[in-house]
Amino acid sequence: MSKEIIYTVKVEFGDCDPARIVWFPNFFRWIDAASRHFFVECGVPPWHETEKLFGIIGTPLVDTHAKFIQTASYGDVLQFRTSIPEWRGKSFVQRYRCFRGEDAIMECDEVRIFAAKREGDVPGIRAVVAPDEIKRACS
Repeated sequence: MSKEIIYTVKVEFGDCDPARIVWFPNFFRWIDAASRHFFVECGVPPWHETEKLFGIIGTPLVDTHAKFIQTASYGDVLQFRTSIPEWRGKSFVQRYRCFRGEDAIMECDEVRIFAAKREGDVPGIRAVVAPDEIKRACS
């Protein structure tokens, strides 16, 4: 069972379209911030430190599925409830449930990897197995 960490966002005027509805890409920006917030709150060090400890430079996104349930607007306070319901070999599922009070606004499941630099002179990243220390911290 994963911890559930809450990341709070207050919707600003500039987050909305002319109909005063949150422009949907902003949800993905907030989800990305909620992802990092989850790890920080679980005690995972900053990425520059995990690079030194484990060779991990971050957790890039490889797949996403979102369901929008209700609209949000200027002045709303949104809570993104973040958890990791599934650890896979070199990837994991991070789940986000966004609420305004008790009202569900959207849900999203992302598949992310723990990334390390490629070895040698080859540019890019590669997926690596999540260290047990990080899995324990997030459970």
